[in-house]
Amino acid sequence: MDTILVIGGAGYIGSQTCKTLLKAGFLPVTYDNLSTGHAYAVKWGPFVQGDLADKGKLAETIRSFKPVAVLHFAADASAVESMHHPGKYYRNNVAGTLSLLEVMRDEGLLNLVFSSTCATYGNPQYNPITEEHPQLPISPYGRSKLIAEQMMADFDTAHELKTVTLRYFNAAGADLETHLGENHTPETHLIPCIIQVALGLKEEIVVYGTDFPTRDGSAIRDYIHVQDLADAHVLALQHLLANRKSLQINLGTGVGTSVLELIDAVQKFCGKTVTVRLEQRRAGEPAMLAADNKKAKEILGFSPQHSSLPVIIESAWKWHQLLLDNAAILKTTMQRLEEHKGSQCSPSPSS
Repeated sequence: MDTILVIGGAGYIGSQTCKTLLKAGFLPVTYDNLSTGHAYAVKWGPFVQGDLADKGKLAETIRSFKPVAVLHFAADASAVESMHHPGKYYRNNVAGTLSLLEVMRDEGLLNLVFSSTCATYGNPQYNPITEEHPQLPISPYGRSKLIAEQMMADFDTAHELKTVTLRYFNAAGADLETHLGENHTPETHLIPCIIQVALGLKEEIVVYGTDFPTRDGSAIRDYIHVQDLADAHVLALQHLLANRKSLQINLGTGVGTSVLELIDAVQKFCGKTVTVRLEQRRAGEPAMLAADNKKAKEILGFSPQHSSLPVIIESAWKWHQLLLDNAAILKTTMQRLEEHKGSQCSPSPSS
């Protein structure tokens, strides 16, 4: 059984991918500092608590477990937050990735699957967005991911470190067996925010912008189920190990859903009315983002299987109900929500 080092494997997408890796015949080793991830999400392989800035510990982990490839999920991922705290994003997303690349080079570990984002494209010139679309990010988050992509291209040229870069659109939903799901503090992803209002954990959902040039004036995003993202990572890994060729691939459905449509869909699913407050749009948020996923289909054989809106909403709803039933997790979540009272929810693209 080949070992895969999963950087950020205690996080939302990373932990789901660890579960999927094990089912596919790989042994995932999670390396995570638990700054945003959760120890309870590490269930499918060994765990090393460490930071990417600790190059010595990272190198020691690679020598101990001898992975054949790395999956890199660790990053801060809010376009809106990055507008106010750019240094955090360059430190964690750029400097952390550079540390990883240097250690991988030094240890002769030359296969990497990287979690990037559609935020590298900026304001789209057309939709659906292809991989050839100009990359002109409008937020420090998007720029930090683009810089990481450019570093990887340079490490490929200089050291033959091959990377499959996966540009996510909007990750959504929860594990179909309800073992895992979103539990961010503070929560910034739109679907969990709507559900938290429906469950009485938040008072209202704030819609930032109703004057976008879209069908109902609210921002449109392409939501892809977290299990589909995990499946795509396994396909990307298998392609990389077999072909040793660097690629850039969009991961999305090609279908866009507006913020107001999403709120309406959650209300209809749960049978509850959600209080909505309308605010002006914020900097760093394009009107519409939707993926052209032809390349993923043609090269990886990837086609989303779980990304219909009903499946996304139902799986997320079940997960958040489970959190309500788990007193320990609920207590921690509520304490942190109180600490971050008034924090904003965003439909921005995220990894």
